[in-house]
Amino acid sequence: MISNLPIYLIALPLFGSAVLLLGGRKTDRWGHIFATLMSAASFGVGAYLLTIMLSKSNSERAITQKLFEWISVGTFKVNAGLLLDQLSICFVLLITGVGTLIHIYSIAYMSHDHDRRRFFAYLNFFIAAMLLLVLGDSYLNLYVGWEGVGLASYLLIGFWNQKPTYATAAKKAFIANRVGDMGLSLAIMIAFATLGTVSFAGVKEHVGQASTGALTAIGIMLLVAATGKSAQFPLQAWLGDAMAGPTPVSALIHAATMVTAGVYLITRSNFIFDAAPTAQLAVAIIGAITLLFGAVIGMAKDDIKKALAASTMSQIGYMILGAGLGPAGYAFAIMHLLTHGFFKAGMFLGAGSVMHGMNDEVNMRRYGGLRKFMPITFATFGLGYLAIIGVPPFAGFYSKDKIIEVAFNTGGIKGITLGSAALLGAAITAFYMTRVVILTFAGAKRWDEKAHPHESPFLMWGPMVLLALGSVSSGFLFTHGDALRNWLAPVVEPVAVHEAEVLSPAIVSILALVLVAIGVGLAIVKYLLSDVPEVAPKDVTVFTRIARRDLLQDQFNEAVFMRPGQALTRGLLTADRSVIDGAVRAIARMAVGSGNILRTTQTGFVRSYAMWIVLGAIGLVAAIWMVTL
Repeated sequence: MISNLPIYLIALPLFGSAVLLLGGRKTDRWGHIFATLMSAASFGVGAYLLTIMLSKSNSERAITQKLFEWISVGTFKVNAGLLLDQLSICFVLLITGVGTLIHIYSIAYMSHDHDRRRFFAYLNFFIAAMLLLVLGDSYLNLYVGWEGVGLASYLLIGFWNQKPTYATAAKKAFIANRVGDMGLSLAIMIAFATLGTVSFAGVKEHVGQASTGALTAIGIMLLVAATGKSAQFPLQAWLGDAMAGPTPVSALIHAATMVTAGVYLITRSNFIFDAAPTAQLAVAIIGAITLLFGAVIGMAKDDIKKALAASTMSQIGYMILGAGLGPAGYAFAIMHLLTHGFFKAGMFLGAGSVMHGMNDEVNMRRYGGLRKFMPITFATFGLGYLAIIGVPPFAGFYSKDKIIEVAFNTGGIKGITLGSAALLGAAITAFYMTRVVILTFAGAKRWDEKAHPHESPFLMWGPMVLLALGSVSSGFLFTHGDALRNWLAPVVEPVAVHEAEVLSPAIVSILALVLVAIGVGLAIVKYLLSDVPEVAPKDVTVFTRIARRDLLQDQFNEAVFMRPGQALTRGLLTADRSVIDGAVRAIARMAVGSGNILRTTQTGFVRSYAMWIVLGAIGLVAAIWMVTL
């Protein structure tokens, strides 16, 4: 039966991971092929389920599967169940499709690694955990996948943990995500306490019975969770350091799995945010701040992977902004997520291809002129570049411009502020991404004779070509006839109609293209028409120095969260030792002291005991006499 198939989406990559981890070195020779086949098989199941869904009416496409009764305690009952609907199938195909291409790429990229089999086991586990996250039919089921993704990212970011900096980066990502995960835990608790259920269907059904305050609290906690998992302000500091892992991991985290989870969580919870305007506004504000935050950091990075990581932070900010715009923006947030999956995965794999040909060098100031030596990498990376900066007819033009348009059309100061932030982000994106392309592929060579740049093997550039095709065509396919928006309508509710159109789509596109052209032009003047030093200049502005330090993300977190947290911990420890432990010790001292006093009465002499008996008898007679008076 069709309703029994969704579990295989998760079971196949999970089985692949188990076989490789439990099989040990015996699976070294074929483990990478087996893991890739498991991921591809999961994609095949997803594609088949999509064809089944397409054959049904829009209101009948959701597929539910109950696995077993998971928790039954009093009124708290949770089934382990799966929900495959119009929203989750989008993520399923992105996760398994792009994930499989990354598996194929990794066969060649990790070919000389002694632990390649373990790497592929972790990749399969990552895919399975993310699929559970998007297929769970309740917040509690989602939470299991949510934590699984956190574990998988920790294992993959720190895969080369023999290097202390890489191990530290993995711990930083893990801890930052745990902070955000506390938000999801609290949201689930508040939802159950308020609504008596944690299933998506149950929460949606009873949301009208909850107070605005309770719904706002749930929404804010969900936003906290999203900021941690999707690297949004103020929990974004881990994302740049996460580039310590192998490059395929960066592509998987940034394009198909982990950082998209926050966008999914907010979009899936649309019924909560629509009923809690304050929480919804907070989502939009966080998205706007982060898209600018990441763009500014991207301008200052010389490490090609960290520049792309800052770009991801910024682009996820656009998605969070879109999700925070309510029914008019949910579909466009998901559209940008899907198009971003193509062009960002392609560019990360392109960065890995460059590193493969440049002895793992990541400093773009030591590249230059690589288009002649790596023409396929240059072409595929270039198509992704045109997509991310929003040049028509590439994918980003359709998805990003729609978010900017909806932001302006919310009206008032809110619309002007959010729309302007999104437009400014587009200009900065054009600047720093043009900078990446010029420093890497254009100009004169700046690498020494030890480097021997060359094109990567087919197993690496083949997936890059397929992703580049998605960068070209996906935006048009999703917007043609409002295909994606109509597809998602049953999940995120019909798109709201604006009472007044502040800016028409044509005006938004013209403004965006003008700003993109300005950003591209400034980058050409600064990095193509001028000499690029191999060492980053130190006589720069204060703003540039701060941007190079990630806009003081770590310093902010240390001052606002870590130091106060340490002080609170020390205070609680002191209170525990002096008050709680002190009270226990005082009682113990009293008992010992009393015992010492009573011990002196035990002399062992008969005359002493006789005296106490006489005194006791006299006391007893005196007491009886006093009572009878």
